[in-house]
Amino acid sequence: MTQAEAFFMELMTKVPDVVPGKMFGALCMKTPNGKSPAMFWKDNLVVKLQGELHAEALSLDGSCLFDPMEGRPMKEWVQIPFDYKDRWREFVLSAAENVARIEKKPAKKK
Repeated sequence: MTQAEAFFMELMTKVPDVVPGKMFGALCMKTPNGKSPAMFWKDNLVVKLQGELHAEALSLDGSCLFDPMEGRPMKEWVQIPFDYKDRWREFVLSAAENVARIEKKPAKKK
């Protein structure tokens, strides 16, 4: 386990109402509605942000839109390097709050 991954795991314990999960095969946080506000990807935090905080995160050196399939970046998701670990909690708390408001979709009928 890398230092960045250990930091992400510890951070997960400090975010209310999230549990570990998987997204794109990577470790992520899940809110009670099943949505993910953040994930850990190649020693980076990947977090779903909006508005000014999204722009601020993108302005950090080395940050970029998350692009897991190369050529199809996810517009709300920002990949933030471990160099900014002191800001990760701020970004995750905001994302978790926003994602928790998303209404859970009803299960599809078979």
